[in-house]
Amino acid sequence: MKIIETNLPGVIIFEPRKFGDARGFFLETARSDTLKEAGIKDAFVQDNHSRSTKGILRGLHYQLTQPQGKLVRVATGAVFDVAVDVRKGSPTFGEWFGTTLDEESMRMMYVPPGFAHGFVVLSDTADFIYKCTNYYHPQSEQGIFWNDPEVGIQWPITDVQLSDKDMNNPLLKNQLTEKLPLYNKGIM
Repeated sequence: MKIIETNLPGVIIFEPRKFGDARGFFLETARSDTLKEAGIKDAFVQDNHSRSTKGILRGLHYQLTQPQGKLVRVATGAVFDVAVDVRKGSPTFGEWFGTTLDEESMRMMYVPPGFAHGFVVLSDTADFIYKCTNYYHPQSEQGIFWNDPEVGIQWPITDVQLSDKDMNNPLLKNQLTEKLPLYNKGIM
C-alpha cells in the first residue's frame, strides 16, 4: 500500500494495490503495520457505512471531547472528501485538503482527531465506509459551515443538499473557542 503525505500533517492518503482478474478483484483496506508506518497509532473501534445520492453533502463534522480519527473510503460511486484543521494553535489552522475517493482507485484518506471532515457525493449514489478511532458520541459533535468563505474549500459542485443541522453550522471564525480542539504539537 502506498502512503501519500498531504499539505496537512497527519492527513494521509493510502493507495492500495488492487489485484483483479475475470473473477473480480481483491485489495487490502487496512493493515495495522502500514497504519503504524504512516504514524497512526490509535486502534479502530467502530466501523460506519453511509449511502448517499448525488449532491448530498455531509459535514463538516468533528467530535470535541471524544475525538475520532477516521480512515475513509468509497466502496461504490465517488465523493469529494475534505479535511479541515480546526485545532486552536495549529500552524495549519483553517487550512483544508480535499481529494476524490472512488470505487475505481479505492484510495483511502486518514482524517486525524482535531480535523473537521465532510464529503459531497459526485456519482448517482455512493457507499462511504469509514473506520473510527473512538466511538461516536453525539453530545461531543461539533461542526463548521461547509462553504465557509475564509476556509475556501473548492468543492467540485455547489448545488448541494444539507441536513438542517449542517445548514446551521457556524463559520470557523464564529465557532466558540471552547468548542475547538487544542493543537498538541507532535501528537496525531
